[in-house]
Amino acid sequence: MSDNKEPVTPPNSAEKHRHHELHQELPVDFPDAYFRGLHRIIRFAIRVLALLMVFVILWGVVDVVYIIYERLITAPVLLLNINDIFYTFGAFMAVLIAVEIFINIRLYLGTNVFPVQLVVATALMAIARKVIVLDFDAFTPMYLLGIAATTLALGITYWLLNDRTRNVSDDNSVAPR
Repeated sequence: MSDNKEPVTPPNSAEKHRHHELHQELPVDFPDAYFRGLHRIIRFAIRVLALLMVFVILWGVVDVVYIIYERLITAPVLLLNINDIFYTFGAFMAVLIAVEIFINIRLYLGTNVFPVQLVVATALMAIARKVIVLDFDAFTPMYLLGIAATTLALGITYWLLNDRTRNVSDDNSVAPR
């Protein structure tokens, strides 16, 4: 038996980099220099957005503290009515939504997978915030129906994505017979 196999040459560093590069839709080694430069600018812009989102989160936390302080010092002191509580919940939810958006940005930068389930969960949090702070007397029935339909659609989408993820992990954990 003779070995007629061609020798395997190890990949050079550019090929290794390309293989492990995240987000192939914005490659830093694109053949066209113009688009390569644009891709680098976009990647930098995403990093700037992540930094700005941290500032938004910190600003939101300060805002929540201020809202609670402001509500507690108004008469009657140290008592919150139901509107104060809902207003505070809305501020909390806004910060949590900002955290979820930051996680989306971080996952986008750190993985090659777009986190669809996390994006849908973030949208669900945003619509939940809207429902929590909603003044039902100020909106038309059609507007409320639209929010209900959006909530239902996002809930079903999240459930389907979660169910699909669970089924895939169950299929991978089944031992062959």
